[in-house]
Order: sequence, then structure tokens, then C-alpha cells
Amino acid sequence: MNEKPDEPRGPDRSHRRPDGATDTTVKALGALSEALETVERARGSLYAFHQLTGGADLKLDEALEHLRAGGHHAQADRLQHDIVGRNVIPGHWTFEIVEEYNTHYYRPFADAEARIRRELLEGREHVYEAEMKEARRTPGQTP
Repeated sequence: MNEKPDEPRGPDRSHRRPDGATDTTVKALGALSEALETVERARGSLYAFHQLTGGADLKLDEALEHLRAGGHHAQADRLQHDIVGRNVIPGHWTFEIVEEYNTHYYRPFADAEARIRRELLEGREHVYEAEMKEARRTPGQTP
């Protein structure tokens, strides 16, 4: 269906570039947003590491049970002593690594991105992407 001349063009109001925002500013915030998205992915990987490591530690209970049922008490005792509940880095379990990452990197990064967006784009998100959508949209397609 063809667009009508009186239909609004461009991003919706919440994604529209504020007055005075330059191309360079919009590109900068697009790159900052992409960097934060990468940090979000890294954080997700850290949570996966946390859950996988915890799951492996719990799975050791099954291994210990089978070792003991098979009469391998010395090996089970050594495995339980050396590995079960072990710190993944000195003094830390995985949840503590996640907490430190959140406190010392993720939250400050997310806060900085939000602050700069408020200061330069009136808090609007994905302005760069919204403009890219408009530039790449197939003519005549539903907005």
C-alpha cells in the first residue's frame, strides 16, 4: 500500500531527534547504546557462568553418590574435600563475582549511558536506530 502525502514521516515522537541534536551526537549515542548492549550480553554470559558452575557443583552430589555406591570411598571423599563448594577464584563463589561486576562496572556504565542520553537526547532511546529504520524502510510498507 502506498503512503499518503499527509501521513507522518520519520520516527515516532519518542524516538525523534530533539531540536539541536547533531548527526555526530546521535551517532555518539548510538555507539554508546551499542556498547551498553554489549555489556548487557557480557552480563548475561556472566550469569550463565554463575548458573553453569553452580549446576556443576550440585551435579557432583550425584557423582559422589555413585562413587560411594561403587565402593570408591577414598575417591569420593577426596573429590568432596577438594572440589565440592570450592571457591572459583580465591575467596569468591560465582554469585560474588556477579555482584562485584554489577556494582563496579555494569551499574555505573548503565547509569552513565542514561545520564548522557538525558543530557543530550532528552532521555530518548534508540534515536540512531529509529533514523536508520526510516532510511532503510521499504517504500510503501507499513511504518
